[in-house]
Amino acid sequence: MPMTSNEGEQRPPPSSEKTTQTPKPAGLAGQKPGNRRVRVERTRSEYFRYTPSGALEARPKAHEELGTTGRITQAARRVLFGRPLASAEEIGERLSKKKALAIFSSDAISSSAYATEEILRALLLGGIGLAALNLALPVSISIALLLGVVAISYRQVVVAYPNGGGSYSVSKANLGRLASLIAASALLIDYVLTVAVSISSASEQIVSAVPALGPWQVGIAVAVVVLITLANLRGVREAGNIFAIPTYLFVGTALLMIGLGAWQILVQGDGSAYPTLKDNAVDFAGLAMVLLAMRAFASGAVALTGTEAIATGVPSFQPPESRNAATTLAVMAVLLGTLFVGITFLASGFGVVPNEVDTVLSQVAGHVFGLDSIGFYLFLTFAAVILMLAANTSFSAFPRLAAVLAADNFMPRRFAYRGDRLAFTAGIVVLGALAIILIVIFGGDTHALIPLYAVGVFIDFTISQTGMIRHWLRERPPGYRRRLTVNAVGAVITFLVAVDVTVVKAPSSLLVLLLIPVLVGVMRFIHHEYDTAAEELEVDRSRVYGPPTKKSRVIIPVPALSRAVIRTVQFGRTISDDVQAVHITVDAEAAEQLRADWEHVLPDVPLVVIETPYRSLVLPFLHYLDVMAPTPENTITVVVLPEYVPRHWWDNILHNQKAKRIRGALIGRPNTVVADVPYGADRVGNELDQKSDVPPANGQAAPTDQHKEEHKRRFGWRR
Repeated sequence: MPMTSNEGEQRPPPSSEKTTQTPKPAGLAGQKPGNRRVRVERTRSEYFRYTPSGALEARPKAHEELGTTGRITQAARRVLFGRPLASAEEIGERLSKKKALAIFSSDAISSSAYATEEILRALLLGGIGLAALNLALPVSISIALLLGVVAISYRQVVVAYPNGGGSYSVSKANLGRLASLIAASALLIDYVLTVAVSISSASEQIVSAVPALGPWQVGIAVAVVVLITLANLRGVREAGNIFAIPTYLFVGTALLMIGLGAWQILVQGDGSAYPTLKDNAVDFAGLAMVLLAMRAFASGAVALTGTEAIATGVPSFQPPESRNAATTLAVMAVLLGTLFVGITFLASGFGVVPNEVDTVLSQVAGHVFGLDSIGFYLFLTFAAVILMLAANTSFSAFPRLAAVLAADNFMPRRFAYRGDRLAFTAGIVVLGALAIILIVIFGGDTHALIPLYAVGVFIDFTISQTGMIRHWLRERPPGYRRRLTVNAVGAVITFLVAVDVTVVKAPSSLLVLLLIPVLVGVMRFIHHEYDTAAEELEVDRSRVYGPPTKKSRVIIPVPALSRAVIRTVQFGRTISDDVQAVHITVDAEAAEQLRADWEHVLPDVPLVVIETPYRSLVLPFLHYLDVMAPTPENTITVVVLPEYVPRHWWDNILHNQKAKRIRGALIGRPNTVVADVPYGADRVGNELDQKSDVPPANGQAAPTDQHKEEHKRRFGWRR
């Protein structure tokens, strides 16, 4: 018989559903005479449907809030963050190579905006010498070569470990837990510093273009962090849509500036070797020059930050994930090397020197485009935007790494949960908060933050490359010797750079070196706590669990006689036949009146009155449970509390304070369970407020002698 039903329904309707049969209209006759159409009305289908495996799947309507406040909040979230995305839509949130380059490479590409300035500042240490400042270009070229080695090494990481996690996954598989946690700690610190440094540098570029905004530099940085946090809460793909165009505008205008500047220097002879320093030149030679070059190299090495992010976020790419990630990594390395060396070449050619008013980048742009020109302001605008967006690399990589750590029980599991937009909400919010704290503490000063910056990066690089050496020695695939050589060279170089950066940046670098073991200790503690809880809750699958062997008894602390208390007692009776009430009071006369009313309304439920001369509530109740009413063997004590359901936020202050105190004191008590019975203006709990078999109060019989004697025997109270 033909049947129509809602899509996704796999089971016939239960007997409670409404089923009707109607003849088919004329002109819609079936294949055989007498065919009938069957109409099935399933009210549940709006909320749930059966999957092929027989499980229930909650549909969008089942995720709608029930209360008015909840619906308003949910609507506001839709406006701010967009509609919720189903888990099946995750593949649609993956990034193409173009969008991934904008999201994961903005940190590395944007470092070209301040890495040159850090080199020049380092070369000015100890004196002013033209020979020393002329080291800027060779130093930048050597850093670009190091970038190439690191990029090639990480391409191999991307292919070998396509599930993401970067150096954490590599070291976990090859070097053990401790090394992996050190790598993860260094990465997490680096991602937080990336946001703080990038946004602080962006605000500096803005102030450099518009000096009147100087007093608002920190406020601008904080506001930008908040905006980027909100953008990432809308989802990875939507963040890519927002950030792709500014990234490519910066790259395009920066390449144009490098081309025009090179023409002016090489063809038109417009270069001038540091004209402001000629009168005070002091040449360096020998060991002093080497040490100065090492310092400059350590300072400019911040250009390599962000290289790790692509290896961490491989699962965010569209299939084939590894190939697309490797291609994006190669393009990023080429762009960064070109921009970094090109801007350094222009700064050296034009004789640009850092000062407290204008950044090196703004001075170079002024030479190329002309001060106060449209090109000058456009380029600085794009530079500020790309520096802001550089933080987005961390907003993509930090939450994903935190999710990987949470899946391994090294971070709170909340970090592994995706929000409505399939983004790792907890990681995004925590990263934004930590970055704001750093910006405020350091006053948005890039030069104060950068000494903390590169130490963790090169520690992470070294651990990652060492792990890949172990990987190739163990796996030995075809051509592994070539790959092993690449990673071995990378490990040695990054280790030497890590030592250089640590020594040169001391004592600031020591703060990072101290913070890494602290994070490692915290993650080990979290893992231990999860392991302990898992052991306590582990189910013995070799045995069969039958019916419960323990009985239950109910004890109800009551403040007075009310409908809420009656409901609570009625609920207690559904749990056990052994129900007693306890009233703690400072007013003996009121307690006697309560006892009289109680015996009249609930004669078969014993009431124990405890007078408290010291006006304490919780402690006498706890000691009563321990001394006067200890839990019998094979029995569980269920303490049932009436709890008011608040209408407004202020109701939480006005009600339930005693219940909260009692609940908090009983949590964790052996053989004790706490239950709540909600009440409040007939909105909940009405099913417990039914008439019982006891006659109404105006005609109710007094408590029987049997009731009183039993109560006296058990609880020792007298009428």
